[in-house]
Amino acid sequence: MALGALRRQLGRAHRAGPQGGVPRRDLEPPPPPDHLLRPRALPRPAPRLDGLSHLLVRGREEARGRGVDEAPPLPRRPSQPPRHTVNRPGGLPSFLVACGEEASDPLVWHDGREVRVDELAASGHLARQDADLSDVAGLGVRWWRYGMPWRLTEPEPGVYDWTLWDRALAACERHGLEPIVDLCHFGLPDHYPGFCDPAWIDGFARYVDAFLARYREPRFFTPVNEPSITAQCSGRWGIWNDRRASRADHLLALAHCTLANVEAIARIDADRDGWWVGAEAFGCHVAATADDEATAQEARELEQLVWDLHFGVEPAPSVADIAEHVPASVLDRIAAHPVGIERVLAGHDMYPVSVTVHGERAEPLSIEERLAAYDAEARRWFARYGRRFWVSETSNLGLDVDDGPRWLDGLVDALDGMRADGLPADGICWYSRGDQYDWHTMLARPVGEVTEVGLFDAERHPRPVARAYAQLAQSRT
Repeated sequence: MALGALRRQLGRAHRAGPQGGVPRRDLEPPPPPDHLLRPRALPRPAPRLDGLSHLLVRGREEARGRGVDEAPPLPRRPSQPPRHTVNRPGGLPSFLVACGEEASDPLVWHDGREVRVDELAASGHLARQDADLSDVAGLGVRWWRYGMPWRLTEPEPGVYDWTLWDRALAACERHGLEPIVDLCHFGLPDHYPGFCDPAWIDGFARYVDAFLARYREPRFFTPVNEPSITAQCSGRWGIWNDRRASRADHLLALAHCTLANVEAIARIDADRDGWWVGAEAFGCHVAATADDEATAQEARELEQLVWDLHFGVEPAPSVADIAEHVPASVLDRIAAHPVGIERVLAGHDMYPVSVTVHGERAEPLSIEERLAAYDAEARRWFARYGRRFWVSETSNLGLDVDDGPRWLDGLVDALDGMRADGLPADGICWYSRGDQYDWHTMLARPVGEVTEVGLFDAERHPRPVARAYAQLAQSRT
C-alpha cells in the first residue's frame, strides 16, 4: 500500500511528544516500571515486504539533498527461506552461555557541562584486563561480548589507533574466550555531532571496513549495540549525546542506527563467514485493564519498529509517520539490506525492569510475573519475526542484588520452556562481568555510584549468582 493511501485510511499521522528537536538538558529518564498484569494474546504474524520503501518512502526526488546520500551498493544476503524456518547452522552452540564487559560511553549533561561517560574507566577494567578475563573463563564461560570505544579507536576522522583492540583480542585468545565484537556502544567519536546527524553513518562503515581489514579472525559481531535505546536516549528522552526530545528526532536517530547496523552486517557478511549476534532492548508491554490495551499495543508497535526495519516486516500504521521524519534515501538504504535468517542470532536485552504495565495496579511485580511477561512477549516476537534469538543481556537490575540467582534460574526455565515448544531460544548473557556505575539513573547522573548487577562485585569478589552461572555454563557445554 502506498504511503498516501495508508495516511488517508488512517486519517491522521501519529504524534507523541514535542516537535522541533530542541535539546533538553533537564529531562530525567522515566522511572522503571513497577506493575504487571497478564500479557495480551499473540497477534497475527505481520506480512513481509520486499522493501520497506513500498510503505514508507515518499519518493527519492523529494528527499535528495536533505539527508544521507546514497551509498555504494553492498552485497545482499541470499534469498531468505520461508519465514519461521529457523536454521541452526554451525558456528554457535545450540545454547550460548555468555558474559560481557560494560563499555558504554555516551555524552550527558551534568552539573552544567557536557560529560563523557566512561564505564571502562569507572570499573578499572583496562588496568585489570587479564585478571578480569581470567575470572570469566574460570566460570566456564567461553563467549564474551566485548567492545573497545569507537571514539578511542578513531580519535581523528579516518585515523585509527588499534592499541586497545590489539590488547583486547590478544587477551581473549590468552584466556580461551570467543569475542562477540561490539563496535558502537552508545557513544560516537568527538568529531561527529550526534546520532541524529547522518554524518556518522558512513564514517561507521569505514570503521567497520578498517576493523575487518585488520582483524581476520573474529566471526561474531554486534556492530551497533541496542539501536533502539541509543535512539530513545539521544532523541526521545533527551539524556544522551544529541539530548533531543521529540518523536521526530527519536525516529530519525532510530533510522540512522538501523541503517548503520544493517550496512555493517552486510559488510561483515560479504567479508567472511560472520554472524550478527544482536543485542536490542526488549520491552514487555502489558495492560492493567481492558481500557489500557490500546496504549500497551501502541507502545509495543513503536518498540517493534527497530525489528521491522531490520527484518523487512511491514510496520504498524501507528508508526508510519517515520516517513515524515526520515529522508527517503535513508529508508531506501535500510530496505536494500533486510537481515535474513542465516548466521543471525537476534538479541533480547531482558531485565527485571523491562516490563512496563500501562495503567495502574496496587501490588508490586513479582519475579514470576516479570518472567511470564517475557515468555509471552518472546513468543509474540517469534510469531512475528521467525528468527533465532537469545537473551543478549540480563541481570538483577530492578531487583535486590541477592535476587540474582532466582532471576537467573527463572529466566533459564522460561527459555527452556520455549525451546521445548520448538522456539529457538538459544542462549543467555549475564551483563555484565562486574558491577556497573550510574545505570540506575540511565547514566544521566555520572557520579560513580555502583549499580550492583555484576557476577563479580566492584572489588572483584564473586557473588552467589557467579556460582550459579558457572553451573549453568558447565551444564550447557
